[in-house]
Amino acid sequence: MNNSLPASLRQLDLNLLVTLDALLTEHNVTRAAERLHLAQPTVSVQLARLREFFGDPLLLPGPRGMRPTARADELREPLREALAALAQAVAPSSAFDPALSRHSWRVAAFDYSEFTVLLPALAGLREAAPSARLAVVQLTPAQVAKKAEQGDIDLAFLIEAEAPPDLRRRPLFTERYVLAGRAGHPRLKRRPTLAQFCQLEHVIVSPDGGGFTGATDAVLAELGMARRVALSVPHFLFLGAVLASTDLVAMVPSRLVRGNAALQVVEAPVEVPGFEMLMLWHERLHRDPAHQWLRERVAASV
Repeated sequence: MNNSLPASLRQLDLNLLVTLDALLTEHNVTRAAERLHLAQPTVSVQLARLREFFGDPLLLPGPRGMRPTARADELREPLREALAALAQAVAPSSAFDPALSRHSWRVAAFDYSEFTVLLPALAGLREAAPSARLAVVQLTPAQVAKKAEQGDIDLAFLIEAEAPPDLRRRPLFTERYVLAGRAGHPRLKRRPTLAQFCQLEHVIVSPDGGGFTGATDAVLAELGMARRVALSVPHFLFLGAVLASTDLVAMVPSRLVRGNAALQVVEAPVEVPGFEMLMLWHERLHRDPAHQWLRERVAASV
C-alpha cells in the first residue's frame, strides 16, 4: 500500500465510491442496486458506511426519491472525474498504431551498431511511423543500465560481453571477423599465410582510445606470434576511410564491410572469436505495445 496516501483514503474501500457515484446518479437505492448488479440491502449497508466515512447523510428522503445534501453535491463532479481517471489507468493498453504515433524514441548505440542495426531498420521505421522520432545517443556500457532504469533510453545495442545483466535482452545476430584492405591491395589478392598476415601493417579500433592490442593480438600471442599495429582509431567510420585510402589492413566485423566495393575482403589466417550483438531494454517497457512494435521492427531488419 502507498503510505503517501492520506490515512482517510487508505481506510476507505474504493468500491464504496462506485456505489456513491451510482447513488448520486439514480437518487434511489433500488435503482442504484440494479445499476451495480447488487442486492438492495447491500447498497443500503454501503450507503451507511459512506455516511459514517463522510460524516454526512449524503442522501435524504424526498417526495420523489432521495435528495443529495450539499456535501454530496460537492462530491459529484470530483468523484466522477476520479473514477473516470481510475478506469482509464487500469484499462488494458490500447493497440499501437505506428501510422499515428508521435513517439520520440531514444536508443543507445555506437557507430558499429548504428551501421549494422539502426541503418537497416531506418527506412522501415520511417515508412511505418512517419511522425515518430528517433534519437541516437552514445553511452558507455556502464551507463546503459542506469539510463534505462531512469527512462532516459528505450533501447541499447551492446555486445554480449558488455551487456548489463539486469536488462531484458534479445540476440540480434552473431558477428565474425574478416581481413579487409583497399580494393586492389597487392597483398590481399588471396588469403595470406599467418606469417604474411603478421607482416602487414594493421589499423585497430580502440573505443577507449589509444589502444594497440585487441582480440586478434590475444589469439596471436597464444601462438607465439605478433602483428604490426601501425594505427589506432576510435571509430569504425574512420577505419573504413583509412582502409580505402591506404595500404593498411584491419580485422573487422564482416557486416561492416559487406558489399563495400572500395574494400577487398578475405578470410584471415587466424580465427578470432566473434561476438553476439544484443538489443537491451528495461523491464518497465517490456509489455508496452509501442515498445514491442519497435523491438520487432528492429529485430526483423537485421
